Amino acid sequence: PFGVSLLVAGIDGDGVPRLFQVDPSGAYFGWKATAIGKNYVNAKNFLEKRFQDDMELEDAIHTALLTLREGFEGEMNGHNIEVGVVSKSDGK
Repeated sequence: PFGVSLLVAGIDGDGVPRLFQVDPSGAYFGWKATAIGKNYVNAKNFLEKRFQDDMELEDAIHTALLTLREGFEGEMNGHNIEVGVVSKSDGK
């Protein structure tokens, strides 16, 4: 059987940013940073080495893009990559 894993990001009722991975079985796991899909093991190892709790937003975005580049085939540009930011300040 085929299924889809999802990464779901948001802000909880206390204003804390959360990231969850939801598996096809319905199981879910909370993460500070994670990766799913092709080459996810290498991506997760990369994130374990680079992620820090006190990262500035620009550093976190840069780390995310570097992580994507590790397993990306082809050129990364504005036509095939989008970055979304979940913010406590405006709730979006």
